[in-house]
Amino acid sequence: MMVKSELEQFGLHPLTVELGMAEVERELSAEEKKLLNERLEKLGFELIDDKKTRLIESIKTTIVEIIQNPAHLPKMTFSEHLSGKFHQDYSALSKLFSEVQGVTIEQYVINQKIEKVKELLVYDELSLSEIAHQLNYSSVSHLSKQFKKVTGLTPTHFKQVKENKRTPLDEL
Repeated sequence: MMVKSELEQFGLHPLTVELGMAEVERELSAEEKKLLNERLEKLGFELIDDKKTRLIESIKTTIVEIIQNPAHLPKMTFSEHLSGKFHQDYSALSKLFSEVQGVTIEQYVINQKIEKVKELLVYDELSLSEIAHQLNYSSVSHLSKQFKKVTGLTPTHFKQVKENKRTPLDEL
């Protein structure tokens, strides 16, 4: 909504505004791009205009959308899904992603999944087994090992630490 509003205030009429992407009805001049980028940066956004960077952002957005909506997890691997969606060989996508991001697509997926696990642990509505199933982990053990490798904590310890940081409302 903020990006759409900013584009409209800038005199542009956005055709679509989605997570990580906005399409306007005309090509912007270099000066307009510079001014728009300055305005967007003040809001915490940035204008991404080169083809490689747009592709990387699209890959990241796709991964985040899939992980944030576990019901939409593809029945195929991330590599098959990304290759099909972007009509490029996965090894080329992976190489470009690693060069630009400094991390592999696989590690980015793992990091996003662990962030989702943390979120679900904080909400405390699902068991670890249900979380593992929801995020397509082969087992609770695999999830736990990956969680510990990334965070340095076991999922159980993470929950305990989280709970110890909160003060119940009736004790305030």
